[in-house]
Amino acid sequence: MTSLATRIEAATPASRDRSLDGLRALAILGVVVGHWFVMALTTPGGGVLRVRSPLAYLPAYAPVSWVLHLLALFFLVGGYAGARSLARSRERGDTYRNWVAARLLRLGRPVVAATAFLGATLPLLALAGVPERTLRTAVSLVVQPLWFIAVYAVITALTPVALALDRRLGAASAAGALLVVAVVDALRYGPWLDAAPGWLGLVNVVPGWGFAYLLGVAWAHGRVSRRGAALLAAGGLALALLLVLRLDYPASIVGVPGVGRSNAHPPSLLVVALAAVQSGFAILARDRLSTALRRPRLWAAVAVVNLSAMTIFCWHQIALLALSGGALVAVPGGLPGLHDLPDNLVWVLHRAAWFPAYLVVLAGSVALARRFEGPWTGVPIPARLVAGALAAGFGVYALLLR
Repeated sequence: MTSLATRIEAATPASRDRSLDGLRALAILGVVVGHWFVMALTTPGGGVLRVRSPLAYLPAYAPVSWVLHLLALFFLVGGYAGARSLARSRERGDTYRNWVAARLLRLGRPVVAATAFLGATLPLLALAGVPERTLRTAVSLVVQPLWFIAVYAVITALTPVALALDRRLGAASAAGALLVVAVVDALRYGPWLDAAPGWLGLVNVVPGWGFAYLLGVAWAHGRVSRRGAALLAAGGLALALLLVLRLDYPASIVGVPGVGRSNAHPPSLLVVALAAVQSGFAILARDRLSTALRRPRLWAAVAVVNLSAMTIFCWHQIALLALSGGALVAVPGGLPGLHDLPDNLVWVLHRAAWFPAYLVVLAGSVALARRFEGPWTGVPIPARLVAGALAAGFGVYALLLR
């Protein structure tokens, strides 16, 4: 570990902003830990796996979702990095088309690898007798997080628009996104609820997640001071408490089965409020984080996570399924923490005990997957076609199961 840390430290340019990598790694860690602790795969028997949420049984568990739902940090860092990257690209004389293609390819290759693997694996599992209900669960678990990559790709492609808004409005451009979400929420949840069309919430997708991206662009241009960051965090927290305690927003930031409203799909004003809190604290913590990441071992861990960030994101649910499914095959009756109902705090303790095993499965999955996610310049065309066909097959398979 010391040797690896020394090599990574020596290879890191002095100009590298380590705080951004630290925030990105924290966001990915939040996704992995969050999905492990707010999602359970239970079995009623017969090899069937069903998704259950501890939030449906333990309402007091809701604040955990606030702490672990850190996707806003990913958009904040994405806005900062996107603004800087596009500026450097323009200085070199590169076209926007080349810039956006390079960034989208880096996002897309892990998705293709994961979906191609599933496109080959799920039909084989069906032939092997895995229940259709379990296959539906697998598809749902893997597909749901991929919406994030699609939304992130769209917002990344809109970086020139974000830059134009920043030139005109500065950090206030994020306030415009907040206003759009507030208006849509008022139409969805106000007294005229019955008159609001069902698709209206989709209007919130880009401004809801673009809020933190716009803050990141403003941050990159030095438009968010420490005082502004403190006000952002305090205002976001006040808004979040108002929404939950007075305006009947669900307390959980993620969807809970049996609850009619979801804050995350599509994003509600509570998601934006939480993004303001997290972004404000992230900006305030930048200097201390940069100092902490001067420690070679800590920096090595963060660097390794960043090298595989999207791979971890695409494969963490597959690892969860592999561990739960494999354990169910070994012990058909199921195991505490893996297959029982998450209806008490003992389940949380059992779940925590399984977390190291989950990390081992995830690390193995990522190590294997990264071999297939590098640039495809040396990959034969037939292999590219097979990967594309398998990924497309998974997409069709997912639609049919739904």
